[in-house]
Amino acid sequence: MENRITKLFKIQFPLIQAGMIWNSGWKLASAVSNAGGLGIIGAGSMYPEVLKEHIAKCKAATTMPFAVNVPMLYPNIEEIIEIIIKEKVPIVFTSAGNPKTHTAHLKQQGIIVVHVVSSVKFALKAQDAGVDAVVAEGFEAGGHNGRDETTTFTLLPMVKEHISIPLIAAGGIANGRGMMAAMILGADAVQIGSRFVASQESSAHQAFKQEVIKTKEGDTQLTLKELAPVRLLKNKFFNEIVELYKTNPSKEQLIKLLGRARAKRGMFEGDLEDGELEIGQVAGLIHEIKPAADIVSEIIEEFNILNNKKVII
Repeated sequence: MENRITKLFKIQFPLIQAGMIWNSGWKLASAVSNAGGLGIIGAGSMYPEVLKEHIAKCKAATTMPFAVNVPMLYPNIEEIIEIIIKEKVPIVFTSAGNPKTHTAHLKQQGIIVVHVVSSVKFALKAQDAGVDAVVAEGFEAGGHNGRDETTTFTLLPMVKEHISIPLIAAGGIANGRGMMAAMILGADAVQIGSRFVASQESSAHQAFKQEVIKTKEGDTQLTLKELAPVRLLKNKFFNEIVELYKTNPSKEQLIKLLGRARAKRGMFEGDLEDGELEIGQVAGLIHEIKPAADIVSEIIEEFNILNNKKVII
């Protein structure tokens, strides 16, 4: 299954585990990398010293390539970047910011840089900034999202039409059928987040994992666009957001309701009522918590069956 992405990352399968906050620690990243994909440590929920510890443990758990995801709005971004360079992390996925800020510096250190985008405009900006590949992430995705509500399978061919660097599809993909569909539309690889939330190695709280596998179609919704669009499971906190919107709230009122550490409280600590529960629409296809290696194997096996049959979905 060799292509531009497997060659670039030196991995077996064109399958990447997303660097999700409060879900993607060293255990998950190393498990996915050992299974032939690319595991990613999510730095967005880590203090610099915590990230350093996760990188060290990931190196001890796998000899395969792995990456770190860095949201560029992170308050300690300069320190995070220097840790990544010092620890010789081979691949960095940047998101939520201007790719020009750190791409050249990282590449000078021999690090492969990938940027996450939600539009053709930002894909072109990332390519101009010199990134090695882009992740085109659609409206279906969990966590923080693009403002334009462009779906993955609409966004993919549009981005493909305008860039020459490798393209990774994200948002709404959880199995081999979704992977096949993304590849047909022009992706060189897929990035999968929500399916790996419900893995044994995910650092998410067990209560959140159980909530994910109970999720049905329509149980998530994108909200808080005035702050940073985020897709949430509907719970008590989400209903409070809905009620506040009925009053035509100011940005300050939304910030006050959100407060601090909502995502940690929900996904990491398991507060299913007052926590922020970030997950993609594709959670409706997730019915079981499994080892990450089994998830990778099942996705690739289904993809290969479809590919060998020349099935068009």
